[in-house]
Order: sequence, then structure tokens, then C-alpha cells
Amino acid sequence: MLAASWQDRDGGKTALLGMYLASPVRHVFTDQGFAGRFVDWAPDTLTTVVIVRKPAEQRGFAVHPRRWVVERTLAWLTAHRRLARDYERHPEVSEAIIRWAAINGILRRITRGEPAHRQLRRTFTWT
Repeated sequence: MLAASWQDRDGGKTALLGMYLASPVRHVFTDQGFAGRFVDWAPDTLTTVVIVRKPAEQRGFAVHPRRWVVERTLAWLTAHRRLARDYERHPEVSEAIIRWAAINGILRRITRGEPAHRQLRRTFTWT
């Protein structure tokens, strides 16, 4: 995670080095904010970086498959109440809660035994 005042390409090296040391991820999809020297540096040093670009013929909004994976995953994680807001003081605690939420989601999918379905809205009537 980078401060909002940093450009993606400026903080990308630090973030990628930290990810490389902490996880087995070796193939990264990024947006156009990481384009430039960062893309040239990453394969020689650590991992493969692929820039997901908007198709030239696209007009208006369109779902990009790789970007949609990230958005969907973040939505699944924030479905856990503890992750809806970030009140933690230490990054290690936030990381542990994110891991717990991801493991919980995977376990629920594995043990469900049937395809996912949307829950029905509850309506309450006052008498």
C-alpha cells in the first residue's frame, strides 16, 4: 500500500520487492499507472508485470476481465464486517484479518456443495 501522494510507478519498486519477499506471487497485472521504467525493471529483477490497457476502440464503460477480478475480490473481502472500515492500528493486524476473510471465503465455497446464489432480502412488517 502506498500513500496517496505517491505516483504508482514511483512506489511500485518498494511494493513489488515487499510482495516478492512475502509471497510466492511471480506474475502481476497492473494498470497504466505503472507503465514506463517500472515495467522494464521488474522482469529483470523479480517477476513478470503485465499492463492491462483499455482497448483502443472502447467508448464508455466496459468491464476489463483482469481488473474485474481485483474489484470482485475486494468486494468479497469487505463483505466481512471487520474489513468494512479500517480501524486497526497495526498493519500486521489488518493483514491477519484480510487473510482470515480470504480463508473463510474459500472454505465457504469449498464446503457449500452447490453453486452460489444471492440471498433473499428480508422484509419486516410492523404489527
